Amino acid sequence: MTGTNKLKRIIEEHGGIITTSLVEKNNIHREYLGILVKEGELDRVSYGVYATPDVWEDFLLINQLKRTKMIYSHETALYLHDLTDRDPVQYVVTVPQGYNPARLKKEGLIVHTIKKEWFKLGVCTKKTTFGNEVRTYNMERTICDILRDRNNQDPAIVNDALKRYFNRKEKDLNKLMKYAGELRIETVLRTYLEVLL
Repeated sequence: MTGTNKLKRIIEEHGGIITTSLVEKNNIHREYLGILVKEGELDRVSYGVYATPDVWEDFLLINQLKRTKMIYSHETALYLHDLTDRDPVQYVVTVPQGYNPARLKKEGLIVHTIKKEWFKLGVCTKKTTFGNEVRTYNMERTICDILRDRNNQDPAIVNDALKRYFNRKEKDLNKLMKYAGELRIETVLRTYLEVLL
């Protein structure tokens, strides 16, 4: 199989989007990306990210492919979990302490930093509206993040998210309380629970 054909197969397997790191991981020379771009079979949508012309640009996926350390959080995670009706105007992400967020902010993302030991707590994947999987925090972690940042949140969004969460069959109150304890917002959560339950 030629490098071009191998590359086309991998692009197809990944829904029409590919990164240079994925190309290298599959032992395909980067020059084949250039060949497909010249032939009009691929478009460079961002640094190191390519897509076929027929693919709708899924910015949630593209952003995450460019910056593998970031995890969608806060209002963006609420949106991915259908815990809000509001489409995010700006995407919100979380990175571990020590990560330089300057580029992310320059690209219009709202960036939160968190202790490294809390960074991977509650990570899951959710599908975007385009059907692509992106990393985000689960519902319980997202509720905790919103409550930790409650002074910077729209109270209507917080209340709506909590009501939607408590109406979900798949909610896990034990996990919610465990995360609240780890993230040190147990008292805040209990105050909201007393009002809502």
